[in-house]
Parts: sequence; C-alpha cells; structure tokens
Amino acid sequence: MVHELPLWFEWASLSALGVLLLVDLFVVGRRPHIPSMRESALWVGFYVALALAFGAIVGAIGGAAPAGEFYAGWLTEYSLSVDNLFVFVIIMARFAVPKEQQQRVLMVGIIVALVLRGAFILAGAAVLEQFVWVFYLFGAFLVYTAIKLVTGGDETEEYHENRAVRLLRRVLPIGTQYDGGRLRTVEDGRKVFTPLVVVFLAIGSTDLLFAFDSIPAIFGLTQDPFIVFTTNVFALMGLRQLYFLLGGLLERLVYLPIGLAVILGFIGVKLVLEALHENTVPFINGGEHLDGVPTVPIWLSLVVIVGALLVTTVASLLRTRAQGAVAARDDVTDAAADASAVESGSGVEAEPVDATAVGDAPAPRDAP
Repeated sequence: MVHELPLWFEWASLSALGVLLLVDLFVVGRRPHIPSMRESALWVGFYVALALAFGAIVGAIGGAAPAGEFYAGWLTEYSLSVDNLFVFVIIMARFAVPKEQQQRVLMVGIIVALVLRGAFILAGAAVLEQFVWVFYLFGAFLVYTAIKLVTGGDETEEYHENRAVRLLRRVLPIGTQYDGGRLRTVEDGRKVFTPLVVVFLAIGSTDLLFAFDSIPAIFGLTQDPFIVFTTNVFALMGLRQLYFLLGGLLERLVYLPIGLAVILGFIGVKLVLEALHENTVPFINGGEHLDGVPTVPIWLSLVVIVGALLVTTVASLLRTRAQGAVAARDDVTDAAADASAVESGSGVEAEPVDATAVGDAPAPRDAP
C-alpha cells in the first residue's frame, strides 16, 4: 500500500539529504585520513540517530503506517549493506588501497550507488504500478536468494573483476601506483590513470549488483518511491564510518547470512501473498482479487526483521567467543606441554642459530 506524504515534505527532505551528502563529501571527507574508532562510532551513532529521528518525523506527518514502513525498510537495507562490507573489504585488499584513501573511495562509491539505485527505484515503481504480477517474480527471486545465502554461506568470498572493470582497463591506460588522492599521475614517463579510478568503478558496480536483491526487498515492504529511496540513503550514508568501526568484527558475524536469508525469505513470501491478494493474473481466479489470502502487517515485518538481526548477531558473537576460548585453552595446553618437555629434556633439542638470521654479519671464515 502506498501512503502519500505531502509533496513539500518530500522535496524538503531530499534537499536536506542532498546538502548533508555534499557536506560529508566536500567538507568532512576532504582531508584523507584513517578515522579512529571513536570518530567512526560518533558518526555511525549520528547517522543512526538521524534515521530514527527522520522516521519519527515521517510518523508525525504521515502517520504510523509510513513510519513503520520506513523503519522496516531502513533496517533491511542497513543489514544488507553490512553484508556488502564483506565484499568491500575484499576489494580494498585486492587493489591494495592505502588506508588513508579508503574513506574517499567508499564515499564516491556510495554517491555512485545512490544515483544508480535512484534510477532502479524509479523504474521499479513504474513497473509495479502497471504490473502487479511482478510481485511474483520479486518474491520468487528473494526466496531463491535466501536459499542461496544459506546453502552457500560457508563458501570463501572472492572478488572477480566484472565486465565494466575489465572494459575500463582496456579503454584507459591504468598505472600500478597510487599517487595520494590523484586520479592521474605520471608513470614511466607517460600519463596514466591511478588504480583509484578502477577501485571507484569496482565499488560502484559491485553495489549495483547488490541492488538486485535489496531493491525488491524494500519494495516488498513499501511501494512508496520516496520511502524506498530515503531508506537507501540512510542505509548507505553511515556505511563509510561503519566500515572502519566494525573492522575485524565482520569476521565474527558468522551467522549474518542466515539472518539475512530469514529476512529475504520472509519478504519474498510476503510479496507473493500480496500479489495473490491483489491478483491481476487472468488464469488465477479469473483475474479477480483473492480476498481470503492473508497479508502481512508492517508491525509483523518489523518484529521478524529486528528479531532475525538480534538472534543472529548474539549467536554469532557467542560462537566466536566460545571458539576463541577453546583456541586460548589449546594454546595454554601446548605451551605447558612444551615447557614440561624442556624441563625433562625429553628430546627437545636446541636448533643451531644462523648468524644471518639474527641480523649481525657472519664472522669471516679465517677469523681466529
């Protein structure tokens, strides 16, 4: 169901978000640096608080229904964006991006993603308005994605350059060295583009691929293009700081794919039920509405999304903490065994020391 918000509010909100993005890009992100944990935490907290406040304003102006749709959509997009960070980490490592430049790379990638997602959202809204049966396709795709997340969750993720990146390498002369934040430099006497150009395209195009599941997911919660777009904006705005805040914590979220699978599968079923309820397919009940088909209220969507994220996060942290405790106990046991072997002289022999390994020059052969 689409809940109309006043046009003045939509334009004012989009203008304010545009100004915020420009300030973040040209003022906050102007000085390349490695943000501290405290700085990253403050910015993530700021963007989360901003999203919560925006949802409250939407509720005050449009009512509880659009506010609930915004919160459900924002949580879904944010959780899917956290999953994207795994691939961003791989891309940064693959291209050996200097840490002080990673903020800029992420910011440009986010801007590119917002532009591309905006086009996707407008096209999706236009299609859904004309063809309700597309919900069947979206729902089936989300259920398929959920199954794939569960069955392929243990596979090692690798980054493979897509066609856009490979085409860019063929068209432009790309160097091998970074030159600060410059996009062009001189290498071996000729002007070339730095690898930053390739990384920008890799981040942006990779996020576009993720939009193929995130956009259908959000349309499963609301069909209002304004709410769909703003949930994407708020989910992506804090992503840059979240990248530095989480750091090694990403590796500890071992059950996150299962949580995302639950969310996507739930929304997929919700879409199919909604398509059946608003049926326009001629060979199903003669194209008439199926009023007996249940629809999922937005409050239930919120409960499922929040519950799935909480359970998978807590379970992930408990499992990795238990694994860490076992590993530490094994290390203590091994160290104790080694110490006991040395004290008893049970076959532990000292290895000869190579003088070159110590760092001092070896003595001449004819030294007395």
